[in-house]
Amino acid sequence: MRKLRNSIADVPGIEVGHAQNKQALTGCTVILCREGAVAGVDVRGGAPGTRETDLLNPGNLVQQVHAILLSGGSAFGLDAASGVMRWLEEKKIGYQTRNGIVPIVPAAILYDLDLGNSKIRPDAKMGYQACVNASEDETAEGVVGAGTGASVGKMLGIRRAMKSGVGGASVHLGKGIVVGAIAAVNALGDVYDPKTGKLAARIQHEQTTMELMPLLTFKRAPKRNTVIGVVAVNANFTKAETTRLAQMAHDGLARAIRPAHTQYDGDTIFALATGGKKVDLSLVGAYAAEVFAEAIVRAVKASVSAGGLPGLAGHVRKSK
Repeated sequence: MRKLRNSIADVPGIEVGHAQNKQALTGCTVILCREGAVAGVDVRGGAPGTRETDLLNPGNLVQQVHAILLSGGSAFGLDAASGVMRWLEEKKIGYQTRNGIVPIVPAAILYDLDLGNSKIRPDAKMGYQACVNASEDETAEGVVGAGTGASVGKMLGIRRAMKSGVGGASVHLGKGIVVGAIAAVNALGDVYDPKTGKLAARIQHEQTTMELMPLLTFKRAPKRNTVIGVVAVNANFTKAETTRLAQMAHDGLARAIRPAHTQYDGDTIFALATGGKKVDLSLVGAYAAEVFAEAIVRAVKASVSAGGLPGLAGHVRKSK
């Protein structure tokens, strides 16, 4: 087995592609599973923006998806999923119907219109390009893809926030089983490193967001935030089990972000099972929470300054 690179693409059957507009500070990220993957989702934030999440209900018909799209641009960014569908259709990848193939592409968006040019958003062309760029070798983090316009620590408004982006993480559980995660981090709250308990990225103020919350109303806070992401494993799980996997991954989100799952965050995590291995769901779920938390921390640590917001990194790991 090849060496892990802290990417969800370490999971067999998964490819990742980014596309972005660095001037407008927005972009999208596609997680491809050409052979199909069983999928689940758990939405815990009070302000989500999603597509095709009802289809992932265990009681509904379609069993596999062929891509997950994470996008900036607020609800406008859902348009990028059309480009992902077009690319998959051209490759003859999708759900077979009597009248042709229909690619299944659930999606979630984050609000990044406060930075860059709010009139430019991810569209079908950008979604298609993310697929063209997709590779099992993709490891880019920071200000790329869906994280291009992301920020954290916004209780006092966007100009007191810090730059964030996309991060990834993975772990090998033995016997060829890999759990991976990718997160686009655009939270109202501050980011903590669960391994140390220390702040990693925060509101630009002497007090933390949690310390400020009892003293302020939310009238000043941008009510447009979200952490969106995917966890994946090369296991033989059902739709009900992948849904539980997404639920357990949210534990990692809550460990890394304070506060999490607010009424002003659209926190959404998808889960993918690409098949091939038999493994205990509780084991995978426990590590899914760990790698998702790590992906969040890596997202802020890899992000450079942009849009007038300070970032923690001195350079960008370029997307291939």
